[in-house]
Amino acid sequence: MTSISSIKRVAILATNGFEQSELMEPRQQLKDAGFSVQVIAPKGPQIRGWKDKDWGDSVDVDAELSSVSANDYDALVLPGGVINPDLLRMDAKAIEFIKAFDAAGKPLAAICHGPWLLAEAGAVEGREVTSWASVKTDLTNAGARWKDAEVVVDGHVITSRKPDDLPAFCNAVIDAVNAVEHAS
Repeated sequence: MTSISSIKRVAILATNGFEQSELMEPRQQLKDAGFSVQVIAPKGPQIRGWKDKDWGDSVDVDAELSSVSANDYDALVLPGGVINPDLLRMDAKAIEFIKAFDAAGKPLAAICHGPWLLAEAGAVEGREVTSWASVKTDLTNAGARWKDAEVVVDGHVITSRKPDDLPAFCNAVIDAVNAVEHAS
Protein backbone atom coordinates (compact mmCIF):
# COMPACT_ATOMS: atom_id res chain seq x y z
CA MET A 1 0.00 0.00 0.00
CA THR A 2 1.25 3.46 -0.94
CA SER A 3 1.38 5.99 1.85
CA ILE A 4 0.17 9.53 1.28
CA SER A 5 3.68 10.89 1.80
CA SER A 6 5.04 8.78 -1.09
CA ILE A 7 2.44 9.87 -3.62
CA LYS A 8 3.99 12.04 -6.32
CA ARG A 9 2.47 15.50 -6.70
CA VAL A 10 1.77 17.25 -9.98
CA ALA A 11 0.73 20.88 -10.42
CA ILE A 12 -1.30 22.08 -13.39
CA LEU A 13 -0.87 25.85 -13.77
CA ALA A 14 -3.72 27.54 -15.60
CA THR A 15 -6.09 30.49 -15.62
CA ASN A 16 -9.26 31.47 -17.46
CA GLY A 17 -9.22 30.49 -21.12
CA PHE A 18 -7.31 27.22 -20.80
CA GLU A 19 -8.00 24.71 -23.57
CA GLN A 20 -10.49 22.49 -21.78
CA SER A 21 -9.25 19.12 -23.06
CA GLU A 22 -5.61 20.06 -22.35
CA LEU A 23 -6.32 20.49 -18.64
CA MET A 24 -9.04 17.89 -18.10
CA GLU A 25 -7.44 14.93 -19.88
CA PRO A 26 -3.95 15.23 -18.35
CA ARG A 27 -5.50 15.81 -14.91
CA GLN A 28 -7.56 12.63 -15.20
CA GLN A 29 -4.73 10.56 -16.69
CA LEU A 30 -2.31 11.69 -13.98
CA LYS A 31 -4.85 10.90 -11.24
CA ASP A 32 -5.49 7.49 -12.83
CA ALA A 33 -1.72 6.88 -12.73
CA GLY A 34 -1.84 7.36 -8.95
CA PHE A 35 -0.51 10.90 -8.65
CA SER A 36 -1.91 13.72 -6.55
CA VAL A 37 -2.87 16.50 -8.98
CA GLN A 38 -3.66 20.10 -8.09
CA VAL A 39 -4.93 22.88 -10.33
CA ILE A 40 -3.00 26.04 -9.46
CA ALA A 41 -4.18 29.48 -10.62
CA PRO A 42 -3.39 33.10 -9.81
CA LYS A 43 -6.88 33.42 -8.28
CA GLY A 44 -9.65 31.04 -7.27
CA PRO A 45 -12.08 29.66 -6.51
CA GLN A 46 -12.61 28.58 -10.15
CA ILE A 47 -11.21 29.11 -13.63
CA ARG A 48 -13.12 28.68 -16.86
CA GLY A 49 -12.03 26.66 -19.85
CA TRP A 50 -12.33 27.32 -23.56
CA LYS A 51 -13.97 24.62 -25.69
CA ASP A 52 -14.20 24.80 -29.46
CA LYS A 53 -15.24 28.40 -30.13
CA ASP A 54 -16.74 29.43 -26.79
CA TRP A 55 -16.33 29.28 -23.05
CA GLY A 56 -16.37 25.78 -21.61
CA ASP A 57 -16.58 24.27 -18.16
CA SER A 58 -15.30 25.78 -14.94
CA VAL A 59 -12.71 23.93 -12.87
CA ASP A 60 -12.09 24.30 -9.15
CA VAL A 61 -8.75 25.83 -8.21
CA ASP A 62 -7.04 23.65 -5.62
CA ALA A 63 -4.52 26.32 -4.58
CA GLU A 64 -3.74 29.90 -5.48
CA LEU A 65 -0.33 30.55 -6.98
CA SER A 66 0.70 32.84 -4.11
CA SER A 67 0.32 29.97 -1.63
CA VAL A 68 2.46 27.32 -3.37
CA SER A 69 6.08 26.63 -4.26
CA ALA A 70 7.73 24.42 -6.87
CA ASN A 71 9.16 22.56 -3.86
CA ASP A 72 5.62 21.32 -3.15
CA TYR A 73 5.46 19.35 -6.43
CA ASP A 74 7.29 16.75 -8.48
CA ALA A 75 6.17 18.07 -11.90
CA LEU A 76 4.35 20.90 -13.66
CA VAL A 77 1.87 20.73 -16.56
CA LEU A 78 1.01 23.80 -18.65
CA PRO A 79 -2.15 23.46 -20.74
CA GLY A 80 -2.61 25.63 -23.79
CA GLY A 81 -5.47 27.56 -25.24
CA VAL A 82 -4.64 31.00 -26.56
CA ILE A 83 -6.03 33.09 -23.69
CA ASN A 84 -4.59 31.07 -20.78
CA PRO A 85 -0.85 31.20 -21.59
CA ASP A 86 -1.12 34.74 -22.91
CA LEU A 87 -2.46 35.89 -19.53
CA LEU A 88 -0.03 33.77 -17.50
CA ARG A 89 3.08 34.94 -19.38
CA MET A 90 2.37 38.45 -18.09
CA ASP A 91 2.14 37.18 -14.47
CA ALA A 92 5.55 37.43 -12.78
CA LYS A 93 4.62 34.85 -10.10
CA ALA A 94 3.59 32.35 -12.77
CA ILE A 95 6.87 32.79 -14.63
CA GLU A 96 8.90 32.45 -11.42
CA PHE A 97 6.97 29.25 -10.59
CA ILE A 98 7.85 27.80 -14.02
CA LYS A 99 11.48 28.92 -13.72
CA ALA A 100 11.76 27.11 -10.38
CA PHE A 101 10.69 23.80 -11.95
CA ASP A 102 13.16 24.31 -14.78
CA ALA A 103 16.02 25.18 -12.41
CA ALA A 104 15.27 22.07 -10.33
CA GLY A 105 15.18 19.85 -13.42
CA LYS A 106 11.67 18.65 -12.57
CA PRO A 107 9.37 17.47 -15.38
CA LEU A 108 7.99 20.56 -17.11
CA ALA A 109 5.31 19.76 -19.67
CA ALA A 110 3.49 22.14 -22.02
CA ILE A 111 1.05 21.56 -24.85
CA CYS A 112 -0.32 23.65 -27.73
CA HIS A 113 0.18 27.36 -26.87
CA GLY A 114 1.54 26.38 -23.41
CA PRO A 115 5.16 26.49 -24.65
CA TRP A 116 4.79 30.29 -24.83
CA LEU A 117 5.20 30.09 -21.05
CA LEU A 118 8.36 28.02 -21.40
CA ALA A 119 9.80 30.67 -23.74
CA GLU A 120 8.87 33.46 -21.32
CA ALA A 121 10.55 31.55 -18.49
CA GLY A 122 13.74 30.98 -20.50
CA ALA A 123 13.23 27.22 -20.50
CA VAL A 124 13.50 26.54 -24.25
CA GLU A 125 16.90 27.95 -25.19
CA GLY A 126 18.98 25.18 -26.74
CA ARG A 127 16.16 22.64 -26.42
CA GLU A 128 14.17 20.73 -28.99
CA VAL A 129 10.46 21.47 -28.56
CA THR A 130 7.15 21.42 -30.36
CA SER A 131 3.94 23.45 -30.06
CA TRP A 132 0.91 24.68 -31.94
CA ALA A 133 2.33 25.72 -35.32
CA SER A 134 1.71 29.45 -34.80
CA VAL A 135 4.00 29.46 -31.75
CA LYS A 136 6.97 28.06 -33.73
CA THR A 137 8.54 31.46 -34.50
CA ASP A 138 8.27 32.61 -30.87
CA LEU A 139 10.01 29.44 -29.72
CA THR A 140 12.78 29.59 -32.33
CA ASN A 141 13.31 33.29 -31.50
CA ALA A 142 13.74 32.19 -27.87
CA GLY A 143 16.52 29.81 -28.94
CA ALA A 144 14.62 26.54 -29.30
CA ARG A 145 14.89 24.00 -32.09
CA TRP A 146 11.27 23.43 -33.17
CA LYS A 147 10.14 20.04 -34.42
CA ASP A 148 6.76 18.98 -35.83
CA ALA A 149 6.02 15.90 -33.71
CA GLU A 150 3.20 14.74 -31.44
CA VAL A 151 5.50 14.83 -28.42
CA VAL A 152 9.07 16.01 -27.93
CA VAL A 153 11.05 15.20 -24.80
CA ASP A 154 14.31 17.08 -24.26
CA GLY A 155 15.67 16.39 -20.80
CA HIS A 156 12.97 17.33 -18.30
CA VAL A 157 11.00 19.45 -20.82
CA ILE A 158 8.04 17.76 -22.55
CA THR A 159 6.05 19.48 -25.30
CA SER A 160 3.18 18.58 -27.64
CA ARG A 161 1.37 20.33 -30.48
CA LYS A 162 -2.39 20.04 -29.97
CA PRO A 163 -5.31 18.19 -28.37
CA ASP A 164 -4.95 15.30 -30.86
CA ASP A 165 -1.53 14.66 -29.28
CA LEU A 166 -2.91 14.28 -25.73
CA PRO A 167 -2.46 10.48 -25.53
CA ALA A 168 1.27 10.74 -26.35
CA PHE A 169 1.64 13.85 -24.18
CA CYS A 170 -0.01 12.24 -21.15
CA ASN A 171 2.06 9.07 -21.54
CA ALA A 172 5.30 11.10 -21.72
CA VAL A 173 4.34 13.09 -18.61
CA ILE A 174 3.41 9.95 -16.66
CA ASP A 175 6.71 8.31 -17.65
CA ALA A 176 8.67 11.41 -16.60
CA VAL A 177 6.92 11.69 -13.23
CA ASN A 178 7.41 7.99 -12.55
CA ALA A 179 11.13 8.41 -13.24
CA VAL A 180 11.80 11.27 -10.79
CA GLU A 181 12.66 11.08 -7.15
CA HIS A 182 9.76 12.18 -4.99
CA ALA A 183 9.90 15.75 -3.67
CA SER A 184 10.66 15.97 0.02
